[in-house]
Amino acid sequence: MMRLDWQPQVSRPQDFGRVAVLMGGWSAEREISLRSGQAVLAALQRAGVQAEGVDLKRGELAGLPGFDRAFVALHGRGGEDGVVQGVLEALAIPYTGSGVMGCALSMDKLRSKQLWQAQGLPTPDYCWLREEADLATAVARLGLPLVIKPSREGSSIGISKVERQADMLAAWREAMALDTRVLAEAWVDGGEYTATLLQGQVLPMIRLETPHAFYDYQAKYDSDQTRYLCPCGLDEDTEARIGELCRRAFDGLDARGWGRVDFMLDGAGEIGLLELNAVPGMTDHSLVPMSAAAAGMDFETLVWAILETSLVASGGGQP
Repeated sequence: MMRLDWQPQVSRPQDFGRVAVLMGGWSAEREISLRSGQAVLAALQRAGVQAEGVDLKRGELAGLPGFDRAFVALHGRGGEDGVVQGVLEALAIPYTGSGVMGCALSMDKLRSKQLWQAQGLPTPDYCWLREEADLATAVARLGLPLVIKPSREGSSIGISKVERQADMLAAWREAMALDTRVLAEAWVDGGEYTATLLQGQVLPMIRLETPHAFYDYQAKYDSDQTRYLCPCGLDEDTEARIGELCRRAFDGLDARGWGRVDFMLDGAGEIGLLELNAVPGMTDHSLVPMSAAAAGMDFETLVWAILETSLVASGGGQP
């Protein structure tokens, strides 16, 4: 198993100053964010960092001045899409992870796929479902089954696997209730994997196995039947090759610091990039801590390393 080649840039917890752990937010992923934030907060405090939890609500950003930096543990719109990152830059508060552009692009699955295609990176074929008439076009182009998903939601919220054309309309309406931008994506028969990137390195990959139709919200957070395989079963050369492709996908969306690239491998071993998570979950069911543990990094060390990503300026932020 690969060991992470990482050495801390910051040796004393007081050098981070006063740290706000931003959690909660107002997206559909609020409860997951609270769980992530509390886990991060506890780990930072155990490590001696002067960290305070901030349950961020819309219109309540005025209390942030006075912090030296922010650990962003917000998931979904408002916290993972560049909005809070822009506020932090306006306040000159350094923060963890990707900047405004990287967050905005990675949160939008449609824009992510368009950029990856333009860069020659592999991603499953898709159709933008602007109106009801596009549903028949999507079936004709992509075939069945296919996946319908809101472009700007996380945690698999609003995603449906559609196996019959008669079910297209209901799935589209379910996604449209969450986001005005919806896409249909070709179904890939094969293994589902994820790769964590941290400070320029790719951590050991995880293969996900679930009895559900796909790795949906329940499989992510509630099911005890989901299996996480790490080592993921790929040989060393293949994992290294795919890791480099995931790094290109990460860089291609202007991401920085840390994140998680989700992808499929079909029966021929061809990769299809699904999405980039700019602020992955940090709960007891989350994938990044599992991958870090496989590389010999405990949770406190992982959180410390992520906090160090706030030392790199992004846009108007100052290190």
